[in-house]
Amino acid sequence: MNEQGAPTNPKRTRSQAPRSKSARQTLSREAWIGAARKVLEKRGIGEVKIDRLAHQFKVTRGSFYFHFASLADLRDSLLQEWRNSNCAPFWAMRDISDIDGLQFFTDIVHVWVDEAPFSPLLDLAIRDWSRTSKKLAQEVTDIDNLRIGLLIRSFRAMGYPEDESVVRARITYFHQIGQYTLSFKEDPAVRRSYQPLFGEVLLGPLVQEPGSAPRPSENRTDRR
Repeated sequence: MNEQGAPTNPKRTRSQAPRSKSARQTLSREAWIGAARKVLEKRGIGEVKIDRLAHQFKVTRGSFYFHFASLADLRDSLLQEWRNSNCAPFWAMRDISDIDGLQFFTDIVHVWVDEAPFSPLLDLAIRDWSRTSKKLAQEVTDIDNLRIGLLIRSFRAMGYPEDESVVRARITYFHQIGQYTLSFKEDPAVRRSYQPLFGEVLLGPLVQEPGSAPRPSENRTDRR
């Protein structure tokens, strides 16, 4: 007791008790997946480890095993995140029968551009992960082929022959993936200023993106 007669080491009240046990109880499966996804996107699948994630959350491994059977279970959840955000939008387009070529092309591109829910970082991380797994590599190849196939359909619907549709689809897709791979960034205003030219190069000469600038040939005067 001190001079006032109060205990020197009073017992903690229930509200003052350590919160670690409560934190372990309330930490959700989604929280683990979200943390693991950030690690995957920044440092790769090799760095997604139970101990490191537990240390990050300041909890024990037991908290992890409350939600997951194993590390493989968590990895499967990360793959499902990718399937839901980066594959499902294209799967939905696969079953559309009657299409307007330009609109179909625009819908495909906006999956990438809008990033809602498509994630470039997650796509790159899964692609990198696939280098260590034949099964995953095949799944990545399948979604690449689907995306390119959808682009081919859009160009075919615009009136291009099969071989030219294939080439235009590949150019479009390789351009998009290349931007992600290079982590290419530029001022949004500059990017928008190039949009009409991108439309002309990727879509012309049979089709021109609405609102794009006239082609040089359309601005030439007759010099006879």
